Amino acid sequence: MNREWRVVTIAGVGLIGGSFALAIRKAGFDGKIIGVSSPSTTQAALQRGVIDQALPLADAAAQSDVIYLAQPIERILDTLGVLDTNVRPGTLITDAGSTKQAIVEQARQTIRNGRFVGGHPMAGKEARGVEAADADLFRGRPYVLSDADEQLEAWIAKIGARLVKLDPAEHDRLVALISHLPQLLSTALASLIDECPGAANVAGPAAKDMTRLALSPYDIWRDIFSTNTAEIDGVLQAAIARLETLRHNLQSRAEMEAAFARAAQAASVLRKS
Repeated sequence: MNREWRVVTIAGVGLIGGSFALAIRKAGFDGKIIGVSSPSTTQAALQRGVIDQALPLADAAAQSDVIYLAQPIERILDTLGVLDTNVRPGTLITDAGSTKQAIVEQARQTIRNGRFVGGHPMAGKEARGVEAADADLFRGRPYVLSDADEQLEAWIAKIGARLVKLDPAEHDRLVALISHLPQLLSTALASLIDECPGAANVAGPAAKDMTRLALSPYDIWRDIFSTNTAEIDGVLQAAIARLETLRHNLQSRAEMEAAFARAAQAASVLRKS
């Protein structure tokens, strides 16, 4: 049963949850948005007009048509474990977690009254918190869903995101490569630069661009690493092997030129997607 969205609860009113609230409001949502977060966060969200009301999760869930879980992954898992007893039949529950297999499996085990659709908007900033929330954060960005939901898909289109449907296992395999590996490479490069005396004094745009992700705090990534360990380990091994190939290719101009050409073509295609 698909109910019209009249009351939306955002559990975790930070950058992503706050941006989703602002985005649907900008796209025409005229119902009530409830925030579930710490008192300081919900106060800031109320002051910014991100939410209309702050409530405990149980009270919010009991009146919601949609519950959007934008918490850290382990918190999402915990919330799914206790949420179902408070929701009305047919309530849509979706999330914004950066890995999907563990979350979707937990939802399958615990959600009975509501219906769950896993989600992952491929958007973000280095800045955190509701103060950084942006109504246009998702515009032009992929928004992954693990299952179909007509109304959720319609709102994803309204906020300007590009819908991508993926099986949870395929999602986790792909994001290990396109999201989790870049973070680790950036972290590794920043630490190498830090350990090389004088390197920071001559760092230009390339070093700053490549180390941008290293600004991300570990507490954001801790749950990602623990819920996608095998896939991340696999892409790390592949990256190490590719670096070894490039190291070997230093002895051959032809092989290095061919590697650069293939990479440039791939980067060009990536920028058109």
